[in-house]
Amino acid sequence: MGTYKKKGYKTSDKLDQQQVDESQSTTASVVSALEDTASKSEQWVEKNSRPLFIGLVTIVIILLGLLAYNKYIIEPQELDASNELAFPRKYFNNASVAGSSVDSLLVLGLEGADGKYGFVDISEKFSGTKAGNLANYYAGVSYLQLKEYDKAIDYLGKFNSDDELLGPVALGAIGDAFADINQPKQALDYYQLAANKRDNEFTTPLFLQKAGLTAMELKDFKKAERFFTKIKEQYSKSEQGINADKYINAAKYAQ
Repeated sequence: MGTYKKKGYKTSDKLDQQQVDESQSTTASVVSALEDTASKSEQWVEKNSRPLFIGLVTIVIILLGLLAYNKYIIEPQELDASNELAFPRKYFNNASVAGSSVDSLLVLGLEGADGKYGFVDISEKFSGTKAGNLANYYAGVSYLQLKEYDKAIDYLGKFNSDDELLGPVALGAIGDAFADINQPKQALDYYQLAANKRDNEFTTPLFLQKAGLTAMELKDFKKAERFFTKIKEQYSKSEQGINADKYINAAKYAQ
């Protein structure tokens, strides 16, 4: 029995020693591989240090250039455009309360006067600025009131805004322009875009109703009913919601 145990211990010692040797061998291999990788990395960095430095400097120069461009070009240009916009806006605002002279005031706003830019000039000369973008809106609405529908669609199409009211109103105005030139399908598309642009109690039910009435004109009465029903269910307190039942029944009766 004693001899058996002694032999057993010797066997165990040999296995343990073998495992230690294997572990040390594996560790040595890993360390060697890491050292080799580190050496190659160092060689790569040394070899490419100049291109890396040039790349870093280039990035810094670009960032500084962008900051300088914004500060010394974009910001002054924004300020100039904003100042220029004040002149034609005066005529635009006066046109909203004028009588028979509306058209002449709108034209002055569009074309400018006394050496001052109008909306058309500001849109072109200050494109890319906030004021230039806003000039597109004023020009589009002005042309719409002057019944120059192609120009109205063109300028309103250039205008882009996520503003709660201006964004939907601009799209709805394009819908109005298409409706006035007897293109109800295009008008319906823009009324839907206007209704979905921003969700509020003013523009959403307004353009849902216009979409519904245009769908009625196109004899798509089921779609019209959906628009009017949405007004009733979601915007019942709006001006359009008060008469929603009347339009729903008209759409149902027409089917």
